Amino acid sequence: MSDALLSVRGVSVTFGGVKVLNGVDLDVKPGEIRGLIGPNGAGKTTLLNVICGIHSPQQGDVLLDGVSIAGRKPSDIARLGLGRTFQTSQLFRGMSVLENLMTGRHHRTKAGLIAASLNLRSYREEEEQAEEAARRSLEFFGMSEFAERPGSALSFGQQRVIEIARTLIGDPKVVLLDEPAVGLSINRLAEFDALLRRIRDEKGVTLILIEHVIRLVMDVCDQVTVLSSGSRIAEGPPDLVRNDPAVIEAYIGKDLRARHSAS
Repeated sequence: MSDALLSVRGVSVTFGGVKVLNGVDLDVKPGEIRGLIGPNGAGKTTLLNVICGIHSPQQGDVLLDGVSIAGRKPSDIARLGLGRTFQTSQLFRGMSVLENLMTGRHHRTKAGLIAASLNLRSYREEEEQAEEAARRSLEFFGMSEFAERPGSALSFGQQRVIEIARTLIGDPKVVLLDEPAVGLSINRLAEFDALLRRIRDEKGVTLILIEHVIRLVMDVCDQVTVLSSGSRIAEGPPDLVRNDPAVIEAYIGKDLRARHSAS
């Protein structure tokens, strides 16, 4: 697909003789929210790790806006416009919420260690810019009141939102979200659904999310890709995917359609 912002081409990854990904293809258009689902061990997180540079594929390629990024360092890929959150909280416990967000801008700084140690003007200006970006991000997420609180003092759900906010201040084109709704109550899911749409619509960011909360995936995603045993077994709009016999058998469960029909 020539209009894809992110393309995964025939990616295979093997760990200890076990093929974790087997020739996976993926094309994501600009402004799309793509769901990535499948049973435990399907290779979902490994795929995100390949895209962001944590793992290198034994076969295949990954292109971001037409540029090959397979095998590059995560820091280099981040500079090209790709952000990532993880399954577990990655906030720095000794920092305030504001300081945590500011770290999301540091891959774009140029001042360097010497300028920082000498507190040179170039370093101070970049820190001021990072703080301004962090405060704007907190305002966007409606969390300005938490700026000076320790990151560890927030609830788990709030920490997840702050991690997304930190990713966005780096001005990414694409953000990979690994189980972003974990820890959220059912009542908060609708708010989170709206938040993901705002990030896409108002920030222009393309989102790819691994999520086990099927309701969220089916409600918010434009397209859904299903992995099983390292291979793609289905792909398409949510209504098509949730009624695919292979998906029902491999992952979702045979009573999914009945549950959705009753909701």
